[in-house]
Amino acid sequence: MRRVAITGVGLITPLGLGAAATWQGLLEGRSGIGPIRAFDASSLRTRLAAEIPEFDPKPYVANRRVLRMMTRNDQFAIGGAALAVQDAGLSVTGQAAERAGLFVGGNKETSKPESLLEGVLVARAPDGSSDVKRLGESARSSFPPLFFVEGLQAASLFYVSEAHGLKGANTYFAGTAEAGAVALGRAFRAIRRGEADVAIAGGFDDAASWWTISKYDGMGFMSQSNELGARACRPFDRDRTGTVLGDGAALLVLEEYEVARARGARVVAEITGYGTGYDCHGVMTPHPEGRGLVRAMQTALDDARTTPGVIAHVAAHGSGTRLGDRSEARAIRTVFGKDAERLAGTSVKPATGHLMAAAGALNVAVAALALQHQVVPPTLNLETVDKDCAVGWVREKPREARMDEALALARGLSGQNVALALRAVRS
Repeated sequence: MRRVAITGVGLITPLGLGAAATWQGLLEGRSGIGPIRAFDASSLRTRLAAEIPEFDPKPYVANRRVLRMMTRNDQFAIGGAALAVQDAGLSVTGQAAERAGLFVGGNKETSKPESLLEGVLVARAPDGSSDVKRLGESARSSFPPLFFVEGLQAASLFYVSEAHGLKGANTYFAGTAEAGAVALGRAFRAIRRGEADVAIAGGFDDAASWWTISKYDGMGFMSQSNELGARACRPFDRDRTGTVLGDGAALLVLEEYEVARARGARVVAEITGYGTGYDCHGVMTPHPEGRGLVRAMQTALDDARTTPGVIAHVAAHGSGTRLGDRSEARAIRTVFGKDAERLAGTSVKPATGHLMAAAGALNVAVAALALQHQVVPPTLNLETVDKDCAVGWVREKPREARMDEALALARGLSGQNVALALRAVRS
């Protein structure tokens, strides 16, 4: 069976650009969460986010004409991919391009929202109501010429493929935390099954934008504890009140293990298994026992031909919601039994924010880096563990431990669950 190696990690998070900056921030216990600065959030219930205010995409985009067509979402995608390729020391040329894949997950819904607003304002009738006929008459002049091209959900496939010469298998996955994790799972399968020898995969999202935050503000899963600032996101804590959204990207370079070794690449970790499961319960309401997540973890472990007793670390979804954290902890205890107490579990969302479509891919990156460095970053703000969330969470400071295998988890808003199994590489 073909083995799948992680050889490059490209991270863009509120803690910094690049895997090293983010990893160092996690170990130091820093948080990128704070009051929203990019727009006036005074009318919203949630006025906190983990922003990246000064991200400059120009170093990652050679074609300036293409850059003008990109949304901020697309810019995170191409930036994260470039950082991953740089970290891997990868160059795809010649025939290798035919077997180079791209699998990405995002949460893009429209082109630049400001352009949308300008166009829609033209459609107002004199009494202030909407007038679709007026919009139709003025649409050609009210919207930028490439408005709908800029808004294509899967535009990132084109931008990243063009930048790195990727001509192989490819797919775009739309969603929240599960999207980037599914993209990595699909890339893993493509390489293991022989569809590709190398792939760039992961997720990205501008979730701290006014468009996304205002959309989710009334859904009840974001923390309204604005007075707590960076302490508002508290996964698995007794006093948790919800999650906080953040901007970012997490893209990885995956390679067939022997191909990577032949070119002298550094292997961060191996991906060994992939599983998914659906709650079949309720929209925005996870199953109380996390049955979809149980199925995802068990499938990933079976796929990896390993057992719960061997897993030392779990990079948890841990969003900080009442129902989500409780059902996730129950699912972990169902799969691991008594071993759940000795796990080194963590959630990085109090540090980076919930990166939405990039969150699951970030967890895979965190699990890989934890295996590489043999240390697990802490879950910030976890002061009093909820009795219903009892697992061996890493708190207060990083924990060094010998770890051979790990699981990375991701959960979507509508019951989607994903798990990837990873293994350390011993020299």
